[in-house]
Amino acid sequence: MASLVWFRNDLRLNDNPALSAACEGGEPVALLYILDERAGAASRWWLHHSLTALARDIAAKGGVLLLRRGDPLVIIPELAAALDVNAVHTARAYEPYWRETDRALDAVLKKQDVALHRHLSTSLFPPARITTQAGKLYGVFTPFAKACLAAGVPGGSAPAPARINGVQAPSEALEDWDMLPARPDWAGGMRAEWTPGEAGAHGRLEVFLAGPVQKYTTARDIPGVGGTSKLSPHVHFGEISPRYVWHRAGAGAETFRKELLWREFSLNLLWQHQQLRTTPIRPEFTAFPWAPDAAALRAWQRGLTGVPIVDAGMRELWATGWMHNRVRMIAASYLVKHLLQPWQAGEAWFWDTLCEADEAANGASWQWVAGCGADAAPYFRVFNPVLQGQKFDADGAYVRKFVPELARLPDAVLHQPWAADAATLESARVRLGTDYPYPLVELTAGRPRALAAYTKVRGG
Repeated sequence: MASLVWFRNDLRLNDNPALSAACEGGEPVALLYILDERAGAASRWWLHHSLTALARDIAAKGGVLLLRRGDPLVIIPELAAALDVNAVHTARAYEPYWRETDRALDAVLKKQDVALHRHLSTSLFPPARITTQAGKLYGVFTPFAKACLAAGVPGGSAPAPARINGVQAPSEALEDWDMLPARPDWAGGMRAEWTPGEAGAHGRLEVFLAGPVQKYTTARDIPGVGGTSKLSPHVHFGEISPRYVWHRAGAGAETFRKELLWREFSLNLLWQHQQLRTTPIRPEFTAFPWAPDAAALRAWQRGLTGVPIVDAGMRELWATGWMHNRVRMIAASYLVKHLLQPWQAGEAWFWDTLCEADEAANGASWQWVAGCGADAAPYFRVFNPVLQGQKFDADGAYVRKFVPELARLPDAVLHQPWAADAATLESARVRLGTDYPYPLVELTAGRPRALAAYTKVRGG
């Protein structure tokens, strides 16, 4: 008899409950990953390298990672029968697609007398674990976070197995999945920025805890100083467990820990609202008078809106597969409020270009900015991107890095080059409309237009 571990977003050996449970008896273990075809381009790039690292780590322990492409409801039962498997272990998954797949798989495996064990591995708590005193799930972050703190994050961290009694079986070749860009090769900035895999995840955490965490409360809002952990892709793919990060960060890192709780809250919302990526939680927003404009959306995607802090963020996203969180809010607000583009269009672009594109966090965050979520920023809260840039990128380090055509502008006009006089623009070698675009919409006009649209939703 053998066990089977089905890896999903838990691509690690340490603190992996599914792997630990399968290996504890010393019986042969088949280790399987099935390609999730829904992943966006940046996520597929990351996944290729993460699976490469996982396969290497497994091989060092005596096992082998089996790769398959297709329907889990077909692949897993067939593999279980071929390898005489009596138990399948996997991480709990909360996305609607996986919830339905798990229910169906459990029924199929029971007919084969094979047990399906789902382990808490990708979150701090099961979504249904944190409830109000009335037994209901939360719709507001602050009381949810307090309830999580009161419940306490379980301790303990299982080490990686010393050895894996691996099972050989036919496997596909990772290269045949074509998850890396061919031409043009758009992943150069991602290769320079990231080291996917468990070792890379732990290395990034330790670098963060050795310095940046000490100033995280204030530095996390300054995109030009590297004050964040940049752990989100690693946590999303499960290269490091959120429980390990929580306890390793310690009680002195409350502000940082709240980011993990926001991730939990997003999972909680997805558990309640299965169409979180596409359907507003607040139903009145289904009638919002958006003004879809393909050209405006494309300019935003390319970082050519004419608003430097927005364009810097969008170019950082394209170059590295990641965007600073403060700038994400600014760029998202600009799209849905100043440009009146549907938030779903922004969510879809992030899904394709973010390394850590996550169904819960992506959907919940876009709904928060758009004002249509359960615990959303009020729609009338419209970020002024110039003031945001001046406040959080006061020295212009971030904009100058990602919008180099503006690098010679003085700080006073860097975040609003249209306000510079002709002599200043000439000295900085900036020709508006040629080297850098004029704004798509005047900021003084964008805010009242957004508020007028919101008034229609509220019935006048």
